[in-house]
Amino acid sequence: MKKQVSGMSVGVIGLGIMGSAMATNLQASGFEVTGIEVNPATRKKLTPKLSKVGTTPGMLVGKTNHIICSLPSVAALMAVCEELASHAVKQGLPKGSLVVAETSTLPIEDKLAARKVLAKAGIKMIDTPLSGTGAQAKTRDLTVYASGEAGPIRHMTEVFKGFSRSQFTVGEFGNGMKMKLVANLLVAIHNVATAEAILFGKQMGLDPKMIVDVVADGAGGSRMFQVRGPMMVTRTWDEATMKVNVWQKDMAIIYEALRALSVPAPLFTACIPVYLAAMAQGHAMDDTAAVYAVLEKFAGES
Repeated sequence: MKKQVSGMSVGVIGLGIMGSAMATNLQASGFEVTGIEVNPATRKKLTPKLSKVGTTPGMLVGKTNHIICSLPSVAALMAVCEELASHAVKQGLPKGSLVVAETSTLPIEDKLAARKVLAKAGIKMIDTPLSGTGAQAKTRDLTVYASGEAGPIRHMTEVFKGFSRSQFTVGEFGNGMKMKLVANLLVAIHNVATAEAILFGKQMGLDPKMIVDVVADGAGGSRMFQVRGPMMVTRTWDEATMKVNVWQKDMAIIYEALRALSVPAPLFTACIPVYLAAMAQGHAMDDTAAVYAVLEKFAGES
């Protein structure tokens, strides 16, 4: 891969499925990446692939002007922001010199609260959720939905290009999350629809692999059909790119937003029991492609 940037430093906080893919792609693109992760096994795995790996977000302050957060919960985000703010104040960091791009799927009100914590220490935060699975992240097939102040977004643009296929600026802070919820509503539906279609074809006697090969690029195909269809056919949902238990968080955020706005969503609502059944049937740590196994059980297959 041709390197786009040489010597620019970036900190990536949270080296889970998405964070690790972003960090390694940024390193391959020519950035000097410091990854922050609490899990010792993950740190050991990524140490050879990044410039540096550590445990505390505070070590990034004063060392880089570009930070990406990819975190699993609101509690984790708030803890990270409080630590970054504390170190920025202690070091007398120039206001506006550090930008934090928050990529996690979390409620907008919580991201606003985190932004307020950072703002008191002169750190700029932008809301930049990502569209794409973990498998897509590995191949830089991600879309960035950047929202917030124009200056900080420009500040991070080269960084976004280092790990994503396309980047969109979608307006005021929080619009990124709104766009992400729209995208994930469709992902939830298309994932279950993919499982339903493949099972339907199999029951009619068609070869499941042939179904994926033939239908994927046609009018009935979708990105989820292309990405998760092969996982369903090969039954490789144990190689998670989005774990079912993590997806429950996304589903809950979407459902609450729909409820608050009184938006009818019959297709999304119909998907909820399928994902809950996946949890109940022991697929919590599997990829969401495991909904295929759920529908198989519904159909009476062993």
